[in-house]
Amino acid sequence: QVQLVESGGGLVQAGDSLRLSCAASGRTFGSYTMGWFRQAPEKEREFVATIDRSGGRTYYGDSVKGRFTISRDNAKNTVALQMNSLKPEDTAFYYCAASIIDFAMTMNPSNINYWGKGTLVTVSS
Repeated sequence: QVQLVESGGGLVQAGDSLRLSCAASGRTFGSYTMGWFRQAPEKEREFVATIDRSGGRTYYGDSVKGRFTISRDNAKNTVALQMNSLKPEDTAFYYCAASIIDFAMTMNPSNINYWGKGTLVTVSS
């Protein structure tokens, strides 16, 4: 069992930066591919970024490439999402996700084993 708790959301202006963090419980954090998703009101959940078990490989959704960076610290059981050059269209609830499926160039929500409860990011214009 893994519990994921996100933090770091808030209200920022367009062009600002924000860093989200996800703290995981359990001793098997390093066994999971980790990722971030987001969901805006009345929209489907969208893949944002993923990182492999060791932290050596990452992949991003097209809408955030070049602006967001995912990282993990297996010693601290944390995964982070650094978000730069934020845009109003980045406004959404951001969810941390863990999967036992090997790293791939996306994450399928149906393959997620554990979800966090989400943290809200609001970007004003």
